[in-house]
Amino acid sequence: MSEQASHTYAPPPAGLPGLSSERKIPTHVPEGLVFDPPFEVANALTDPFSLNKKTYEELPPVFWWPRARPGRFDGTWVVTHYDDIRNVYQKEELYSTEGTANFQSLVGETWPMLPIAVDPPEHGKYRILLNPWFSPKAVAAMETNIRTTINDLIDGFQDKGEVDVAYDFGRVYPVRVFLDLMGFPQEKLDEFLDWGYSILHSRYKIEKIQYGVSSALVFLRDFIAKARENPVEGLASYIVHGKIEGRALTDDEVIGMVFFLWVAGLDTVAANTTLMMRRLALEPEIQATLRAKPELIPDAVEEFLRVQPVVNSSRLVKEDHEVRGVQIKKGDHILCYNIAGNFDDEEFDNPWELRFDRPSNRHFSLAGGPHRCLGSHLARRELRIALGEFLRRIPTFSLKPGVDHTVTPGLVATPHLHLVWDPKQKP
Repeated sequence: MSEQASHTYAPPPAGLPGLSSERKIPTHVPEGLVFDPPFEVANALTDPFSLNKKTYEELPPVFWWPRARPGRFDGTWVVTHYDDIRNVYQKEELYSTEGTANFQSLVGETWPMLPIAVDPPEHGKYRILLNPWFSPKAVAAMETNIRTTINDLIDGFQDKGEVDVAYDFGRVYPVRVFLDLMGFPQEKLDEFLDWGYSILHSRYKIEKIQYGVSSALVFLRDFIAKARENPVEGLASYIVHGKIEGRALTDDEVIGMVFFLWVAGLDTVAANTTLMMRRLALEPEIQATLRAKPELIPDAVEEFLRVQPVVNSSRLVKEDHEVRGVQIKKGDHILCYNIAGNFDDEEFDNPWELRFDRPSNRHFSLAGGPHRCLGSHLARRELRIALGEFLRRIPTFSLKPGVDHTVTPGLVATPHLHLVWDPKQKP
């Protein structure tokens, strides 16, 4: 552990709601297993995730990270190897999603996010209600709308030879699709983006998170009340009038599901789109390959998802047990470090190589186990169409000279990414 000194823990600002005033490591955590990974930092590398190439050399496979998550925990165990991550996702008898994405607690709400924050078998009841809206068949029926939405945006910049692909494309098209899916008005787009960014990108700025949550809940509760009186098209109204095992949903179940979908529908595809376009701009030979062989696009999207894991998922420990000889206690939290597991060479051959011909690509970018991403089929379809239409209509593009292309690995990605091309050229 020659690099241990570089991983010493730096605490967050003091006095945050939901965090201990004194940052104490639990007594059952050995001092030698406390680390602060240095890999998720802003950089301008072609592959921004390559900072973590030394994860397995510099960090133990199980360690304690005193990272704070306001409203949830002060510190968490971390597992980095593929097999251990898979076990955490799959073994619901040991690991719970209770408290996951608990943003609402910061404004005094006590209902859970549904279905993500409840375990089987209760989890399955909510998935049964929602699955028909996210099935491959349902997503296929959305393709025309997705394609139209994406091309409408491309129409606005195709002839300009320039676009901020993060701000004016990646962050916009998934939310427009989401608004249509939920039955929300398109004119709320800018407000939704503002509220969502405040929730997901403010980290220790508690007041900003609270602003985003409170603003969203005011809108959602008003929408729900109106939908009770006058049902409308869309998933949100469907939930309002939905039933589980023959009974109507409670008010807490309705807001828990609608708010969860609202949060989940805002950012993940946007981050993946930006990171994907950034990589293509920096490596034009990949653009050329996909332009010549568009049939590779589905596999390319899967590989981009693998090498760009924007979310690391956590679980609550339900029983005392050991992982690789490390004592894990009931009530601890444990983080699946997808940013490492997706590059485990025990699972992926040449994991740092971008390959569109992987025979098996069972990555964790969309989580795993019973809580695997509900919208995974939609996310994949959106990314495939976005990539395909962009390459079909925009000629070879690159980063605009002189502009910052720094990116932070993960959901933050980058808020701005300026691409340029010669509009006189043909794609």
